[in-house]
Amino acid sequence: MDSEQPHQELVKCVVVGDTAVGKTRLICARACNKKFSLSQLLNTHVPTVFAIDQYRIYKEVLERSCVVVDGVNVSLRLWDTFGDHDKDRRFAYGRSDVVLLCFSVANPVSLRNCRVMWYPEIRRFCPNTPILLVGCKNDLRYICKDEEYVRYCQDRSPLVRPVRECDLVMPCEGRAVAREIGVEYYETSVLTYFGVNEVFDNVIRAALISRRQQRFWMTNLKRVQRPTLQVPFCPPKPKVQEPSPVRSTLQEDLHCLLSCAAFTDLVLVAGGSTTSGGTVVHTHRFLVAAASTAFHKLLMTDLSDCAATRRSSDSSMLSGTFGDTTTGNFNSDTECLLGNDHNQHRPARFILPSPVAGGDQGLLGLQHLSFLHPRIREAVKRRSSMQTLPQDQRPGIHRELNHPAFQAISIEQWDDRGSEQSSCDHSPRQSPAWLPIQTVVHLSKLVTGSVLRVLLHFLYTGTIFCRECHLPAIDLSELKQAAEFLELPELQMYTSNLMKKEEFLNNDLSQQYLQMLSGRLKELCLEGGLFSDVMFQLEDGTMAVHRPLLMARCDMMHAMFSGDFRESNAKVITFPGVKLRTFHILLQYFYTDSVPTLKIRECLPVIELGNRLCLPRLISLVEIEIIDLFQRVIQAGGDVSEDCIYLLEPLQMHNADQLVEWCLTCMATNYNHVCHKHTKTLRSLHPENQAYLNRHRWPPVWYLKDYDYYERCLMERQREENPIKPLKRSRNTAGCLCFTSKSRRNAEKQNYRTMSWDTLSVLRASLSRVRKWATAGSQK
Repeated sequence: MDSEQPHQELVKCVVVGDTAVGKTRLICARACNKKFSLSQLLNTHVPTVFAIDQYRIYKEVLERSCVVVDGVNVSLRLWDTFGDHDKDRRFAYGRSDVVLLCFSVANPVSLRNCRVMWYPEIRRFCPNTPILLVGCKNDLRYICKDEEYVRYCQDRSPLVRPVRECDLVMPCEGRAVAREIGVEYYETSVLTYFGVNEVFDNVIRAALISRRQQRFWMTNLKRVQRPTLQVPFCPPKPKVQEPSPVRSTLQEDLHCLLSCAAFTDLVLVAGGSTTSGGTVVHTHRFLVAAASTAFHKLLMTDLSDCAATRRSSDSSMLSGTFGDTTTGNFNSDTECLLGNDHNQHRPARFILPSPVAGGDQGLLGLQHLSFLHPRIREAVKRRSSMQTLPQDQRPGIHRELNHPAFQAISIEQWDDRGSEQSSCDHSPRQSPAWLPIQTVVHLSKLVTGSVLRVLLHFLYTGTIFCRECHLPAIDLSELKQAAEFLELPELQMYTSNLMKKEEFLNNDLSQQYLQMLSGRLKELCLEGGLFSDVMFQLEDGTMAVHRPLLMARCDMMHAMFSGDFRESNAKVITFPGVKLRTFHILLQYFYTDSVPTLKIRECLPVIELGNRLCLPRLISLVEIEIIDLFQRVIQAGGDVSEDCIYLLEPLQMHNADQLVEWCLTCMATNYNHVCHKHTKTLRSLHPENQAYLNRHRWPPVWYLKDYDYYERCLMERQREENPIKPLKRSRNTAGCLCFTSKSRRNAEKQNYRTMSWDTLSVLRASLSRVRKWATAGSQK
């Protein structure tokens, strides 16, 4: 009492209720003026063991207890009590001005005890003290659906039990109990700090009004208002979870492409010829050409002049078979090498095979020359007995080059299975097929076998380190020199960073290289069809693709091309039920690990195809693209509810979970608009989807009912405080005007309220005569 000031009202408030309903947290939130985090509320609970005055503990809390409500200085003292029913609380009830009766919104038993046990106890000790019924923890009405809250409770089970929706107490139920016992009803939350100050301000008002009735002579209490109505708590709008893409596997898939050596069509020979122990590596023309500008120029070299510069023996053999050698005389493997810079290289040589012992074997060897024009192949068969090969040459087209990195290029039959197939042969996927006709490139002595293996590993993966491949140790200066000859600036920077001991820069450099490689693959291979080896027949067209890349990027494609299916050796593959646009989006994902800009309705066939081929990353990328498009439409003021309803159930069928969740959340947060605009379509949804929308709609039904009740109460209170004054009835001598016209009523009123000029003149004349009579009488 020493801290009390003059003209200050002391209000003692006793807080009662069941155990663990939130009494102590409510007092602490008011005393300390702070919120509590979810972990604090779930982890700690210190039960009150004795009735104490919390405002006597700390000085700063005592200072905050002094507030001004409706112009009255008040010192509020809060008394906390224990919730055990068998404890004696008469000491706390003594001289109390107001009682705060609390229950938990998540515990309906605590609300029943307020009516059955606590209210009779309060009235036994405080028969005339005002009471306020308070529902604590009202945030649990919406947080029980939060994934973080559910996951937190599951991690600490069975110590923490999550709240069930069936246990929640709705505002109408708490208000019914308050109406039954004749008290005001409020709700609070120490998590969101909703209603904390409002409740205690109304506690002070209730105590002061009760005191004013007893001390009617106190003028400072005349301005105190009755406890105000509480605006209903609207739960926050559900947050739409941002979609997250599945981790990219582009680098791993390209590494698998290198290690498997599936359907390779390029052989790189370094460190001498194959007979002298040189390093032979099998690789893919399309990827090497996309990664290196030097390889692209080399592989696009025009070899059509080989027939004009062949040896005389070859000319005599082929004379009369066909006229002139043009580009059309070569098969597809040769045509892909046609270019515009053939004059810069030495002329090529056309070499024929020598006969083998046994006519059948020699004929079989000639049949392997499938790369030749049919007329050339027939001439070879007729005159094969007269031609012989040098001991160090293979049948095919050969050209020597004048380049610091390349020594020669040839197109020939390659059947040396004992040579090294790749720089890494530890993958569980093995090469399912071997192309007999290969493009062979002999590298110069400046590129050793070890450097070649490391260089190819970088071309495929963007890095030169791999635990699985066991790459040899090399001199970085030699690798940098080879990268310069092969026009690989990224590899030059990579090796420079290693030489400067700045390895941390190489991670970003590898990602930049992969992005560059993806762009080149899209430009040259996807759009240009460079070195494609298989054709897909679609519903509305055809598209050329690269079989090795599809196998590396998709397990279903790998099984189809490497198994005993007829597609493994087919040149044209029929893909029923797939449009050209959908397949192009799929191929862009395979080649670039990204998807193009999509329209809303285009996502369904792409997601269906991605689910059919077991491509979760493709599905996630399409989901992100469509969600971003939806958000742009909403920001522009558009409506996406119709598209959400259209996509919802097909997306559920094809496992697009993130987009399904976004559509459901969007429809639930705009439930009233969707119901009014798309009633029939909404009713056609699956019952589980309708139940989900009803359960997660925003604002919830209980809030709408509570807000409607609040508006009615507010209007009734306004009528009570400002009653409508009855209108004064005017005198009317003209009879009833109920059924007269408006103009007549106005005229009657005007005639009644004003005088005419004639009447006024008569009055003036009579008044003058009265004055004359008065003056005459006075003179007499």
